[in-house]
Amino acid sequence: MAETFDIAIVGAGITGCAIARQLARYDLSICVVEAANDIALGASKANGGLVHAGYDPAPGTVKAQVNARGCELYGTWAQELGFPFCRTGSMVLGFNDEDRALLEQLRSNGHVNGVPELSIVGPDRIHELEPRASADATCALWCPSTGFVDPFEVAIAALENAVANGVTFMRSAPVEAIEVAGSDDGAARFTLATPAGNVRCRYLINAAGNGAADISHMAGAEEFQMVWRQGNIVVLDKEPRALMPLYPVPTPVSKGVIVTGTVHGNTVITATAVEREPGDTQTYASDVNALLSGARKLVPDLDTRRVVRAFAGGRPVIQGTNDFFIGQSAVVPGLFQAAGIQSPGVASAPAIAERMELVMREAGVELHERADWNPIRRTPDDFDRAPLARKEELIESDPAWGQIVCRCETVPEAEIVAAIRRQPGAVSVEGVKRRCRAGMGRCQSGFCQSRVVAILARELDCNPSEVLLEDAGSWLVEGPLKGVR
Repeated sequence: MAETFDIAIVGAGITGCAIARQLARYDLSICVVEAANDIALGASKANGGLVHAGYDPAPGTVKAQVNARGCELYGTWAQELGFPFCRTGSMVLGFNDEDRALLEQLRSNGHVNGVPELSIVGPDRIHELEPRASADATCALWCPSTGFVDPFEVAIAALENAVANGVTFMRSAPVEAIEVAGSDDGAARFTLATPAGNVRCRYLINAAGNGAADISHMAGAEEFQMVWRQGNIVVLDKEPRALMPLYPVPTPVSKGVIVTGTVHGNTVITATAVEREPGDTQTYASDVNALLSGARKLVPDLDTRRVVRAFAGGRPVIQGTNDFFIGQSAVVPGLFQAAGIQSPGVASAPAIAERMELVMREAGVELHERADWNPIRRTPDDFDRAPLARKEELIESDPAWGQIVCRCETVPEAEIVAAIRRQPGAVSVEGVKRRCRAGMGRCQSGFCQSRVVAILARELDCNPSEVLLEDAGSWLVEGPLKGVR
């Protein structure tokens, strides 16, 4: 028996989750359908988390229309949803007269796109703003509105708030077929076939990331192809002070190798841009070396021996265009596309959600605000960052708050349990990691993984051999050793 909703959103990346949160304020039944077993397992996981300001997209593109607005909205979204966001400002470093001319072009683009307070600065101001920036830089585009987030934390926070406002989340539900049937009585027009059960809906939103072309094809809508523009990323150990995002002058296909701090104090070097086979998440020595050498050009004193993790992902690029595709399908009424959301997808997510709401209104979808809509999500307790008085209060309420499981990030057992019990909660080791950072530290879960597996098995009422590292099939434990259970 199929469940019926007003709206189904395919994809629980940052785009789909932001749209779900935006639409949850209205008197509609909404379901988010995700192929993987958790939130943000695609492009939203494998990127540097930069909230780009919006001076880079060509004026007039959809990217340009949503980037600066998305960056502006992040302050409100962070406050309401309780995720960390640092608006540090950024600089694009130039090293010669040719670079300066390109910086002037970026500044002009930014003014047209609505980016505030852009200016070209010289060496003295560069080193006042970021003392570790290269002394060889002769000029820079200073942009006060740039910032950074953890993109999977944004997606998780948005969907938790949406679920608290009545949205349904279906995980492990890859869409295998879509039936489209016209009706005159307002009944569901789309039926999505998934292994987790069928979903019927009146309106369908395609936010499937690198799978967006497949969803569009299954629905009989626009035909397009996705290009897997792979990016390798390197994470360095924590610094005493987070670096301001530093960019090189961009290329036509990439913003180049960027060095940035993170909301948790690490340094990230992001990202290469190479077309590879779809699904390729391997890291390549050539790419990592390019990242390290590019980073040293921007920050010469960066200790690139302090790498704790290298990983890769694929940007969802539509072949033949470097722009976003946001709007109602011209072929299948009732199907709304949010496809090709590559960089600056993280920065644009709140504005993409806002734009999707407008597109649906213009298409005649009735949106009546609910009286009980609550935009606030309480920030989960972060034991490592909590003041001493709050730590003592938590331990007094439950001694498990004093039982440290992850020593690198100071994550206690109770915080891991809370991450599993949240709605939607973690169902894998990496799901725990994304919600409370157990395993994110310099040992990369070398000491705590077995403890996390045991807690997951207990909370999910399963055998440790059934606990997953990430998505389906990624078991960590084969079985008991020497008869010990």
